[in-house]
Amino acid sequence: ILNAQGEDREALIREAKPFDVIITTYGLLINEEEQLVSRTWNTIVLDEAHTIKNRDTKMSQSAMKLKADFRLLLTGTPLQNHVSEMWNLMQFANPDLLGTFQEFTTRFLLPIERDHDKERQRLLKRIITPFILRRTKSEVLNELPAKTEITLKVDLTSDEWAFYDNIRQKALAEIEEKSATAMQALAEITRLRQAACNVRLVEPTLHLASSKLDLFMQIVDELHANHHRALVFSQFTSHLALVRERLDSEGVSYLYLDGSTSAKERIRLVEEYQQGDVSLFLISLKAGGLGLNLTAADYVVHLDPWWNPAIEEQASDRAYRIGQHKPVTVYRLISAGTIEEKIIELHQTKKNMADALLEGGDISASLSREEMIELLSNL
Repeated sequence: ILNAQGEDREALIREAKPFDVIITTYGLLINEEEQLVSRTWNTIVLDEAHTIKNRDTKMSQSAMKLKADFRLLLTGTPLQNHVSEMWNLMQFANPDLLGTFQEFTTRFLLPIERDHDKERQRLLKRIITPFILRRTKSEVLNELPAKTEITLKVDLTSDEWAFYDNIRQKALAEIEEKSATAMQALAEITRLRQAACNVRLVEPTLHLASSKLDLFMQIVDELHANHHRALVFSQFTSHLALVRERLDSEGVSYLYLDGSTSAKERIRLVEEYQQGDVSLFLISLKAGGLGLNLTAADYVVHLDPWWNPAIEEQASDRAYRIGQHKPVTVYRLISAGTIEEKIIELHQTKKNMADALLEGGDISASLSREEMIELLSNL
């Protein structure tokens, strides 16, 4: 096995012989694009293939230039947000199966996401199914212990609620104005989600106590008392920063990983957690949702909900995977009466896009302007 992360990568690629295997990263795919696309490979395997889901990224464009006799994509989340992601994955694996992107948009994307056309959804499923081998955890990991998922409601104080509702009213006013763009609307909703977590995420100078952080510290005390170990996820690194501040002030040890952590340090942190006795591992959702084996943990705490339940589940599965011998408990901390409750309702009432195409359920399209207003109006 040859590793393309060495110093003389150009020679390594140029001199690769039959039965040699080159292992590389997506980052090096971009850096060494000229060399990698200069050859026709027998087989190309993309692990965590959803990395190329966005057709407009440099990563995707570089991957599409690769030449091979056979292509294989491996991923646990073939769709994360939009049906267009399936077109891009199929375009790599089986070029032109779904036509050009414009043809796909007219024939499938708009009818499915905009019009909720079930017949087009079933047609797309029939086209792609022969090229997909899907194994769900329930089918292949029957030997795993039980997993319990618990939603813990957090009651905001009157001061926290007053601040939150002020942000909500402003966000609603911004979105209801026809001049507001989708990006501006999402920015307002993000502020609202942050306010539901901790007032200081929106207004750092306002030192109100955080009900959610107080509940989290109670959980930490219980975990320590009962010798449990936990993974702690948040999509906001700024939220994790406030958690770290509190843990430091109370002398609680932990490990921390986010997107800025180097690959070498990432490996070291995982080994330290797996082999050591530190009870808490704080991880940003995007940095830790994939590629980590952390079976030393038997608890998972999600500090804030994400729109797509599949992303949360993948993060939880860092602990709930082969090698785990203890029951796993997953806590979701939700501020009662806030937009976080609405997000959880979306989890419960709309199935994941991947299930819709791969198993035939309903599709959850991206939020429209009207849906954004609905989210804010009914709180």
